[in-house]
Amino acid sequence: MQKTLFDKLWDSHLVKSIDGLDVLYIDRHLIHEVTSPQAFAGIEKRGIALANPSKTIATPDHNVPTKNQHLPISDPLSKFQVETLRQNCEKHQVEIFDLGHPQHGIVHIIGPENGITRPGLSMVCGDSHTSTHGAFGCLAFGIGTSQVEQVFASQCLLMKRPKTMRITVNGELSKGVTSKDVILYIISQLTAAGGTGYFIEYAGSTIEAMSMEARMTICNMSIEMGARGGMIAPDQKTYNYLKDRTYSPKGKDWDEAVTYWETLPSDAGAIFDREERFLAADIHPMITFGTNPGMGMNIGQAVPETVDDAGFDKSLVYMDLQKGERLEGKTIQHVFIGSCTNGRIEDLRAVADYVKGKQKAEHITAMIVPGSKQVELMARAEGLDKIFTASGFELREPGCSACLGMNEDKVPAHEYCVSTSNRNFEGRQGQGARTILASPLMAAAAAISGKIVDVRKFI
Repeated sequence: MQKTLFDKLWDSHLVKSIDGLDVLYIDRHLIHEVTSPQAFAGIEKRGIALANPSKTIATPDHNVPTKNQHLPISDPLSKFQVETLRQNCEKHQVEIFDLGHPQHGIVHIIGPENGITRPGLSMVCGDSHTSTHGAFGCLAFGIGTSQVEQVFASQCLLMKRPKTMRITVNGELSKGVTSKDVILYIISQLTAAGGTGYFIEYAGSTIEAMSMEARMTICNMSIEMGARGGMIAPDQKTYNYLKDRTYSPKGKDWDEAVTYWETLPSDAGAIFDREERFLAADIHPMITFGTNPGMGMNIGQAVPETVDDAGFDKSLVYMDLQKGERLEGKTIQHVFIGSCTNGRIEDLRAVADYVKGKQKAEHITAMIVPGSKQVELMARAEGLDKIFTASGFELREPGCSACLGMNEDKVPAHEYCVSTSNRNFEGRQGQGARTILASPLMAAAAAISGKIVDVRKFI
């Protein structure tokens, strides 16, 4: 029987089935300070220990400040959550990449860059964007706090098997069009609920041509169309990226691992429950206009008269936009470059290449937040920090930052922010903040121009 990549991974981790639900074994469990405290309290209340502490790795990322991380955290709630994570990890013998640790960073960035994320694994985290790791050909998805407790207690999860979808994108992307534009385009076509109930595999020549960092961006935002997760079959690019990473297999173990990984791609003739196909030639630089990632359009379009979304009219009121309005040329106040979607070194290099020798608009607050300490140190070693500073951008320390309003990095009410993050929900970046999602290139161009522009006109 021909199997998809998803089928191979699900079946290889299936312990048993119970009344239509599957018990799935979990190879890697990532945790952070927001969704783990209740789960730790739950197992302690039940008087049980973690089933396998060595399978869990922790890092504080959501609440942490992105300035002066060598100092004690000043915000009381953030300080309490981070200290609680530290205490729980010490008590239960869980490895933690804490503030100041050379491997500290956003949970979905430190996994791949350290070789913790690998093809063939099952990976979960109490965070929806765990789908990021699927770019390496692993079964990765977000879970709720009660499920975090399940994994703590049993190293397994009780799950309903998702359906499968393959999204194929073929052709060469135009200049100025990035993986962020690809995924925003797909979501705009399928809607924010278009992937509900599915695990998505991305395929086609466009996907194959992408770097691993670009593939992570694609898989990261699978969740924004309602999918359970996203994945891409491992190939030589995957192996090249992982080789010699800190936690990657070494020597003979590496050779054996690659031999296994080569068996994982979907078999020719494997049947998916649903197929969707797109052409790279149809994809242009994208921006969002509403309050979910499905409300997106290419930069040359105007806000549509209607959208298949019950919240469309309400979203325009919140965003203070009109039907038929064009956003190209619209003044903004903030630019945020970072998050688990676009906070990798490749993203920072692209921004630095664009802004070098230019100066941001005077009224713009432009913040660049690396996704990890390793990314930050690489940026500084390559002199990117000097380019950013000369152009008026502020390079901060790693964390989720202004992706969400759970830390000090918030966008003021009623002000516009072009953001490289993954969500534009009401209040996501601060109460009343108005978020416009875009690629790092589009965000950099907006910062320089002081308004939303088509980056293709400037490169």
